[in-house]
Amino acid sequence: MGKVHDMDTVRTWDRAPDGTGEEDFGLFGPDSVTWRVMGEPVLMIGGFRALLLQALHPRTMWGTAQNSELMDPRAAWQRLGRTIEFVRVRTYGSLEEVERVGRRVRKLHSKLEGLDLRTGELFQVDDPENLLWVHMGEVDSYLDIARRAGVGLSDADADRFVDEQRRAAQVVGLDPVDVPATVAEMKDYYAQMRSRIWACKDARDGLRRMFNPAVPLPFTPLKLAAPGVATLVVSTLPRWARRMYGLPGLPTSDLAATLTLQAMHRGSQVIPARLRYSPDAKRARRLIHEYTEELKGWEIAS
Repeated sequence: MGKVHDMDTVRTWDRAPDGTGEEDFGLFGPDSVTWRVMGEPVLMIGGFRALLLQALHPRTMWGTAQNSELMDPRAAWQRLGRTIEFVRVRTYGSLEEVERVGRRVRKLHSKLEGLDLRTGELFQVDDPENLLWVHMGEVDSYLDIARRAGVGLSDADADRFVDEQRRAAQVVGLDPVDVPATVAEMKDYYAQMRSRIWACKDARDGLRRMFNPAVPLPFTPLKLAAPGVATLVVSTLPRWARRMYGLPGLPTSDLAATLTLQAMHRGSQVIPARLRYSPDAKRARRLIHEYTEELKGWEIAS
């Protein structure tokens, strides 16, 4: 699988349908499904779900555990903060900002190695298989949570979201050609990978820590919410993933998780938009509205 270390192939999006008023919206833009989805508060559950799904690839988990201080509250929270910031810039930043954070991440990963505890073999953390597994864990998780919560995505929208995320894959060093571009291709990818993944000890330890996380002293009250959030996150995993963790993969758990996600999303809509969304998400919503109005104007004029 080839690596792409520049953003030359990533397009900028035109503000108007006729190509006038070009503006750098980064990887996505106001006509993307990504901007419609990623700002919703319920997507927080998708981020945690992705972590548990990603941990089922042993080398991905070992590479992470062996190169980070997972049990140090300060180090773990700093790492989480860097991950959140990376996702924010990748989603809403300009091409220059995206390339800058992408270059930093690629440089960091290129220096890291992991030890395969089964074979004793050293491997590169930025091995394409590992990078693709992590990428697909994010895409599948965000899309699954959005659709089950009732964000409002058609099958065509879901395919567009998966396709758009190939640009995000390019940021970490993957060739978009080698990345699933539709929901069907993503399902095929997971079907092929299931015989290669399992819950290693580090993954199971990570699952337990989600229920009782080590947090810096100022955030101690968050520990009270952790068991409930963790229970929901685990329930949103695919049944085969829950079974790999030694947990029941029951259809009733799927239904309960979906109803909870729907309630969370409906509940969040009661909060005023100025409080519900981050500054980046509010800007994206404004640009989406402007783009939609311009598009209507051009359709009427034509």
